[in-house]
Order: sequence, then structure tokens, then C-alpha cells
Amino acid sequence: MAAQPNPLATGRPVFITDGSRTPFLRARGKPGPFHASDLAFQAGRTLLYRQAFSAQDLDQVILGCVMPGPHEVNIARVVALRLGCGNQVPAWTVQRNCASGLQAVDSAAQDIATGRSELVLAGGTESMSHAPLLFDTAMVAWLSALNAARSTADKVKTLTAFRPAFLKPVIGLLCGLTDPIVGLNMGQTAEILAHRFAISREQMDSYALRSHQRLNQAQQDGHLEEIEVIYDQRGNFYDADDGLRADSSMDRLAKLKPVFDKPFGKVTAGNSAQITDGAAWLVLASEQAVKKYELPVLGRIVDSQWAGLDPSQMGLGPVHAMAPILKRNHLDSGDIDNWEINEAFATQVQACLSAWQDDAFCKQELGLEDAFSPIDEERLNIDGGGVAIGHPVGASGARILLHTLKTLQRTGQKRGIASLCIGGGQGGAMLVERDV
Repeated sequence: MAAQPNPLATGRPVFITDGSRTPFLRARGKPGPFHASDLAFQAGRTLLYRQAFSAQDLDQVILGCVMPGPHEVNIARVVALRLGCGNQVPAWTVQRNCASGLQAVDSAAQDIATGRSELVLAGGTESMSHAPLLFDTAMVAWLSALNAARSTADKVKTLTAFRPAFLKPVIGLLCGLTDPIVGLNMGQTAEILAHRFAISREQMDSYALRSHQRLNQAQQDGHLEEIEVIYDQRGNFYDADDGLRADSSMDRLAKLKPVFDKPFGKVTAGNSAQITDGAAWLVLASEQAVKKYELPVLGRIVDSQWAGLDPSQMGLGPVHAMAPILKRNHLDSGDIDNWEINEAFATQVQACLSAWQDDAFCKQELGLEDAFSPIDEERLNIDGGGVAIGHPVGASGARILLHTLKTLQRTGQKRGIASLCIGGGQGGAMLVERDV
């Protein structure tokens, strides 16, 4: 691994002062009650209401989203205007697949560090239940021909060329979760990692069960205070992540069939992240803005890293992104008080844990002299992760970073890291600290 500079070390300090998110709502086979812009608006409205500054005092709004709807082009601008930021506050949308929300925060941090901004609202949103159904090329070509037909004879001729097979829909979500370079969907890449690191079905299911148990305990203990209640147009309210299966058990998980490598695979719906709708925001501020508005400080962004790797092994992205951060900050695993590694799949996180402490992997793939010490799983995703909470791809990066900071605040600890694997063969990570 070549030595790399900390992109935030030479600039102004960047603080996160507040944040909020919606409950993460599991998709149930039909469009959910909220579009992506609705989710971002409701999470952002409550957050901005409690600030000492007005929405128009923001320098910019940055929002991550992978699949905005057709009426949400540059969804960041749509939401910013709905939030009352006014015409003068610019807004832009970022897309880095599963880490889009973290990319939004990183982009905001870079602008504050370089002096281009003082106060930024950044986050992510996704309504996966509203992923589009599309016509394939044959249907589009037929519709184009029908539209181009001028005479009655030409129209009749075109109509007779129609075939019922043209109506077969293209499922946008499945396309989006499939890598076009290696031809594998994300679940198949997880199967590859399970084979590479000899992770058993029982180990995956045990991890998934723990994720639900931890989320269940977190809800009972009130450890998810960053969640804001949201309301749909029928007056229904949503105040908790509803993907929790409190009655989950190893026996129930064992009965589920493999989804991505039938019939011999190990990755099931039960040990994978759920298809989910949700949004999360963070307020980033310079030191000057903190003083001007007398803002509380959740923590400071210390470092960030983006990494690339083989798309067929994309689940190892967190290892490739976290390693440079720890090395250039002279840290080892024990120096991190709280870890959030997004649970795209149970086996994907387990593979990261194995690779992290494997000398051969760290030498050959990361260029290190030796491996890191093991990550203490009692410090990892302590309130559950994507398997139980869900993974609305545009929002998850912002969620895990916000929860890292909230956890450090609750426990009185200093240092946390949030990381995600990214479809297409990438990884992203961010290191944050609190004064304790």
C-alpha cells in the first residue's frame, strides 16, 4: 500500500454538529408510502427546525441517492427547496452506489476543509420500493415504430408486429444490483467471499440473528434517538425501523433457501440486508460556524478514504478503505472504540473481519508488512446493522456515520470508524473523533 496523505489533515477542521434520520422501512412487494424526496424532506425538516441557524444560512445541500424517481431529477435541489433553503442555496446530488450518503458527507467535508463552505447539510436517501419497472429494447423499438407510422397502413403493419413478450418488464432494482462488468449480482459476490474465507451457512445465520437481537435491544434501550417520526399522507406514523424480526431464530433462518446460487449457495434473504426505504442527514460546520451559531459538536471528521478492488470481491471494500486510514493515523484495531461496517450481507462483514487479520491477505492485497489485530465484535455494529435495519443504498453511509457519532456520545468514548462496501468494486471509510 503506497503512502497516501490524509485529505483532511492540511485543511480547516470539520465538525458534525447534529443529524437525524427516518425509520428504515422494509419494502413489502409494492411501492411504499414515501418517495425518496419525501423521506429526505421529513428527516431534514425536523432537523432544521431545531437549529440556531435558518435553512437559508446553509452554504449548500449535498444528497446521495442511487435511484431518484423521474420527478426527482437532482433530488438534492428538490429537497433543499422543499426544506426552505431558498433559491440562493445551491444543491447537488451524488451517486456512489451503496456509499452515496457517505460520499455526500465527504464532499461537504472537503469543501469546508478548503474554505469553500462554512455550513453544509449532507446525507442520503433512497426509496427502493419505488425502483422502476422498465420496458426492454424490443418494446421501446416497437413503440417508436408505432409513433413514427404516418399512414393507416403503416400503423396496421406495426400493430401486427406486436408480440406479448414485449410486455415483459425489466426490473430496475435487479439491474442496479448487478455488476455489468463481471456479470454478477451483489449476492453472487457474497457467495464468492463465503467460499474464499470458508464461511459456513451456520456462521452467516448466527451473525444475522445477532444483528436482529442487537437491534431489538437497541430499540428497547432507546439507543436510536436519531430517528425522527415521519407521517404519510393518510395520517399514519412511522417511528421505528420495521425490518426487525424479534422472533428470529437459528431454526427459522436455517429453513430459508439460498437466493443467489441455487440450490447450493449459502446466502439467503435472512442473512442479507433487506430492501428498504429511508433517509439520513448530518449537519457539517467549520469552526467559525460552530462559534457563530453556538452549535453543539457531535464529533470531528479526522480522515476519509475511497478504494477500488475487483468487482467480484466488492464486499471486501471496507478492508481496502479502512486500512490506509489506520496506517496513516498510526492506529490499530484496539484504538477504535466503535466500528460501523455496513451489513450488505452477513458473510460480507465476516469476510472483512477475516481478511483484516490475515497476514497473507494484508501483505498481498494491501501491501502491508503484517495484518491488523482482530476487530472486537463487541465494538462492531453494536445496535444491529443492515441485515436487521435494512440498507436503502443511498442513505446507509449517512446512517452509519451518524450512528457512530451518537454511539460515541452515549458511551463517552472517543474514536469511531464507518465503512461500506460498494457495488462495482469499491470501498469507503471515514474516521471521526470526539473530545472526551
